[in-house]
Amino acid sequence: MTTELLIDELKHIIGSEFVLTAEEDKSPFLTDWRKRFTGKARAVVLPSNADQVAAIVKACAKSNVPIVPQGGNTGFCGGATPHGSGTEIVLSLKRLSRVRDIDTANQTMTVEAGCILQSIQEKAAEHGYLFPLSLGAEGSCMIGGNLATNAGGTNVLRYGNTRDLCLGLEVVTAQGEIWHGLKGLRKDNTGYDLRDLFIGSEGTLGIITAAVLKLYPLPVAQWTTLVATPDIPSTIALLNLFQQRAASLLTGFEMMTQESLDLCAKHFPQMANPLQGKPPFTVLIELSDHESEDHVRQLLERILETALEEGLVSDAIIASNLTQANAFWQMREHITLAQAQEGANLKHDITIPLSGLDSFMQKTDALMRQRYPGIRIINFGHLGDGNLHYNIAPPEGVDPLAFNQAEEVPIHELVYEQVELHGGSISAEHGVGQLKLSGLRAHRGAVAHDLMKSLKRALDPNNILNPNKVVLI
Repeated sequence: MTTELLIDELKHIIGSEFVLTAEEDKSPFLTDWRKRFTGKARAVVLPSNADQVAAIVKACAKSNVPIVPQGGNTGFCGGATPHGSGTEIVLSLKRLSRVRDIDTANQTMTVEAGCILQSIQEKAAEHGYLFPLSLGAEGSCMIGGNLATNAGGTNVLRYGNTRDLCLGLEVVTAQGEIWHGLKGLRKDNTGYDLRDLFIGSEGTLGIITAAVLKLYPLPVAQWTTLVATPDIPSTIALLNLFQQRAASLLTGFEMMTQESLDLCAKHFPQMANPLQGKPPFTVLIELSDHESEDHVRQLLERILETALEEGLVSDAIIASNLTQANAFWQMREHITLAQAQEGANLKHDITIPLSGLDSFMQKTDALMRQRYPGIRIINFGHLGDGNLHYNIAPPEGVDPLAFNQAEEVPIHELVYEQVELHGGSISAEHGVGQLKLSGLRAHRGAVAHDLMKSLKRALDPNNILNPNKVVLI
């Protein structure tokens, strides 16, 4: 089937106005959020329901035309961006944006893939519930993309990754069939867990069109504190202390280095670190509870008193109100925006076992500074689950684009070699996409990588779903 005939069939399926072929109309869908990857597409199609998605996939399968599923297009690894061949179509899920059901008795919510994460949070709150997935891009990212990449965020410590927040899926297969797996069951021991195959697969095994999500009671009390710690061993000891004393009340534990906060204050002076001096590490800690404000506040104060007595903490500020608590979180979340203001940088979304974290940081920092004098290491992350955003900016006065072009490969190799030596992962919450494709086999090992290829061949034998992402076949 020629491109013209395929376009005509797609227009018949969803309507001419939802099949974009003009370059200016396609353009917003062809570049990733970080502007690292730009591709071409025969068309961008915007279906409004799962049946239309299935019909589009069948039409493309018949013509052997590859499909790139796309949600909010906020990913960091180019997983939702087409390649430069121009042979693919982009299938945007933004019109699949209905909340299909809220089951308060079962504490679940059934939503379509194009629902904005923040909208899901707000709809859950209207019914007195919490949907705990929380990301910097929550105002624009979509739940389908969150599921496709198994997104993490700031609440993983207590509630888990997106995988842990999903009970069931509706998925369109590579053959254009619909798997109706929207069951809100917490126990279903009937063979292979198909849900877990599709979560984290980045649209390479099937296209997620809807999901059943877990809801939780809204906390009645939240207390947030900023604390200064002298080093990583003290910071980990502080985490262990909070886990022992607060247990499941510990919601957030975010680490920020002095260098990362200095960059944030440079571009956003109103967000300067309020702690005294310039502590090597600043930790943002949040407790939440379903009992009372006093209970959480008193618990937080007791733990901080112990931490001060044991020398784990040199300074601490407890937010006195919601405005101040939000300001603490804004400081953490604006590090990424400050990096964007500073210019292109090299990002590493990695996980390290907490037992190896101090060694990793000391060795990698030393190697980086030895090789690149004046290099800026913007290191921050969700320390409670070992996830670091270990990002590299060139020395002051060096052109970022030129530096990245010359040094991207050796810097990635340096960081990832240390990740391997410390038993970590080269992708914690952003996925693989096309950015980390070349290094995946070496990282996962031949057996694991070949198993992934076997799954891809079995579920998508013609390789039409997001080809050349995650795994090459």
